[in-house]
Amino acid sequence: MYDFLALKVKCPVCNKSLMDKQKLVDNEVSIKLNIEIGGKKGTINLSSIYGSYNYVTVVDLPDNEVANFSCPHCNALLKDKISCLSCDAPMTSFYLDMGGKVSICSRSGCKNHKVEFEDLSVALNKLYQDYGLAGNHREKIKKDAPAIKEKPVDPNKETIESGSFLQAYCPHCDKSLIEEKQLKLKIKNDKEGYIMLSPYLNVFTTKSTIHLPEDKIVDDLQCFHCEKSLIKDEKKCEKCGSATAKIAVGARTKLLDFYICTKKGCKWHGLSEEDYYDIRLEDSLEW
Repeated sequence: MYDFLALKVKCPVCNKSLMDKQKLVDNEVSIKLNIEIGGKKGTINLSSIYGSYNYVTVVDLPDNEVANFSCPHCNALLKDKISCLSCDAPMTSFYLDMGGKVSICSRSGCKNHKVEFEDLSVALNKLYQDYGLAGNHREKIKKDAPAIKEKPVDPNKETIESGSFLQAYCPHCDKSLIEEKQLKLKIKNDKEGYIMLSPYLNVFTTKSTIHLPEDKIVDDLQCFHCEKSLIKDEKKCEKCGSATAKIAVGARTKLLDFYICTKKGCKWHGLSEEDYYDIRLEDSLEW
């Protein structure tokens, strides 16, 4: 149910929020920290999406190096007393706004992390309110949607409304790309992994199993079943000019060719020219 859980955290020492609204990672407000690693210092913005390993920093993060994280407000070192069960490095912990704490391993490349709730019943109630039954998708659409001029609606066109759950399929093997209420694709950059996209129209939250730099074009997106490429170089993003990936999306009357931009963070999406005559995407940059 909590497919894209966005955590809100604060410093366990000064109790100030660590959330940075100015820097988005995975199209969500990020967690900003000071970092020191390999003799270098700087800041790092971590994804607030639980289970995502994306971040933004100008500091080089050598694999297997242990980092020191500190609060950008009080400069307190956020090192926990417990060690990582996977690699024995110190864990770094923050308080959750809803009560409890989240801990991440301080070793670069280690993916061990955990969440502990202070009061499970209160936390579950809060999570249900924010994320249950498609929860905050409408609020996210209002927050994420670009400014679009109102245009007359053609009564002859079928409209797919913002917030609609998109049943997505591979255009090669016809198998579903939806797994655990997420649109899952295989991704290839320097490393191979998976990216999970929100399947709700005009909700742009993502997470991935490998680090994907913001504003960078991915090398390849593939079906995670047949591993065939979904990239269509001939169909360019109409916002940034990057190549797009094509998936099939189910509408009431037919399967549509649905294109998404391959540039991390770009919110453009569109249909084939043929489908433009019959289908309208609500709040689309096309319209």
